[in-house]
Amino acid sequence: MKIHHICIQTNCYEKSKKFYIEILGFKLVKETINFHGRAYNTWLDLNGFMIELQTGKEQLVKYNKDAEGIVHFALYEENIEKFLSNIKDIDNIEFKRKNGNIIYQVENSKLVKLIAPEGTIVEIRDSINI
Repeated sequence: MKIHHICIQTNCYEKSKKFYIEILGFKLVKETINFHGRAYNTWLDLNGFMIELQTGKEQLVKYNKDAEGIVHFALYEENIEKFLSNIKDIDNIEFKRKNGNIIYQVENSKLVKLIAPEGTIVEIRDSINI
């Protein structure tokens, strides 16, 4: 088996779409308006990793770190410093810091955690080793 996609719901569709496309480099594959009671249902692709980004059928509640289910997803980026320098001029990027640092060491990797507009935590690691 292979992962097909993850689905992310959002109350801030345009901000979330912009985040995944402009900051993380996803490509817009398909955007459907008025999809089964949702304002938008959109497919985004990053090297075969797909996100189904959609609005809720009603107002959604914010992420709760104590809830069950997916806590974050991680992407590999060989050079985190270069990645950060490429996005440094983009307004309103929110980071999850550790001891005040944007980049920090975890085992054999450097990582940075970005918080998407809808609250999804996206971890960027510089190593594929676990």
